[in-house]
Amino acid sequence: MAQQHPDPADVLARHLRARATEFLRALRLHRGAATPEDSAEAARALRRAARRISAGLYTFRPALDPSWSRALGPELAWVSGTLSQEDACTTRLARLLEALHHLSGAPVPPTPSARPPARRTPAPAGATHPAPLSVGSGAGDLAAWYLTPADAPGGPMPPKERRTLDQVTFLTAHNAYANGVDGGFAPPFVDLFPNQSRGIEQQLRDGVRGFMLDVHQTPDGAILCHNSCTLVRRPVALWVDLQRITDFLHAHPDEFVTVFLEDYVDPGVLRAELDRVQGLSDVLYRPDRTGVREHGWPTLGELAADGHRLLIFTDHSKDADRSAGLTRDTFGVMYQRDWTVENHWSMGPGIGSSDWSCYSRWYDANTTIPLTRTEPGFRPLFVMNHFRDAAVASTATTDNAKLADRARRFCLPAARKKPTYLAVDRYDLGNPTAAVDALNTYTYP
Repeated sequence: MAQQHPDPADVLARHLRARATEFLRALRLHRGAATPEDSAEAARALRRAARRISAGLYTFRPALDPSWSRALGPELAWVSGTLSQEDACTTRLARLLEALHHLSGAPVPPTPSARPPARRTPAPAGATHPAPLSVGSGAGDLAAWYLTPADAPGGPMPPKERRTLDQVTFLTAHNAYANGVDGGFAPPFVDLFPNQSRGIEQQLRDGVRGFMLDVHQTPDGAILCHNSCTLVRRPVALWVDLQRITDFLHAHPDEFVTVFLEDYVDPGVLRAELDRVQGLSDVLYRPDRTGVREHGWPTLGELAADGHRLLIFTDHSKDADRSAGLTRDTFGVMYQRDWTVENHWSMGPGIGSSDWSCYSRWYDANTTIPLTRTEPGFRPLFVMNHFRDAAVASTATTDNAKLADRARRFCLPAARKKPTYLAVDRYDLGNPTAAVDALNTYTYP
């Protein structure tokens, strides 16, 4: 009996109806908000819903009536942009008032635009979104303020072999597997808009050294797909791309590569997938076994001498793995939140205005990891995301050309550290390599 597949038109209709319902629900919450906190939360939900609708309209453009979808797109972009400005103005006003009260020595009064103190999680200054103002205690500490983005003095970059891992910046491909060259990565229509245009092997030859991969569990093992592997034609298994990377490292003993897994598989399935990669154990880097937290990151020369030049991160929860009885770090996959900081993953919808603000991705009721996090002797690696909800070639060209500017004026001051990974869509457009090269000319304090 032939397998019955869902009607793509019906799937698309359900998707758009769900996003519209989400938007209308957020709009009702915004109109009925009783407190400034409720209003801000509803505004964020509205903005998120508008982005998702906009991304869906663009992604499924071939299946929609253009006279309707094109008229709706600019309106959604306007809503998202207006809400972004409202949030930014509220944040800046709160920071300015706090700074002025610190200057005067008066206690900081609660303001209608500020979140109630009871809801805030204690964290270092400049930690999260909105980033609090950092004010030093000594007479010479006024330069530590970050009311506006500021350039901090940098030092000369050491020779390549003497550079520590946290001093280097690597070009990173967002959804590197979603390239349409190596195999399928998404259902019909969605696969018309790949995040990259070149296969993994070509990405390696082009200088990409960070790879963001979404891995899902199927009866065939750990498979690389966007959101779901349902209806994906010829998807690529995780071990296949890891084998390509491992083979490259064996052929290029001076190179270092990092893999970031958006991880939806059981730890046992992931371990079995890694066991299929020949030569992986020879190049796998284990910072948990080399005293990194006590002594800092090694130099590229030390990593090359040891041969350990592939670092694999997972965004999965370690607590959840403990409950399952097997943690991923036991077989060499590091928990990303233990070793990195990362800014929010999107600058906005695939078309229209963008949000350049730089704040922590890991900031919610359960997890607070400020971009400014450091520990005695240890500085986390900084993953700087610079892409949007949907990969649109013309938008990626413009965004990538502005990558160095955003890194210098927004993300570097917000994190008080230089980005280790610059993650972009369509790295072949807009010359993001120039930003990587510029960041690799100096060290940050």
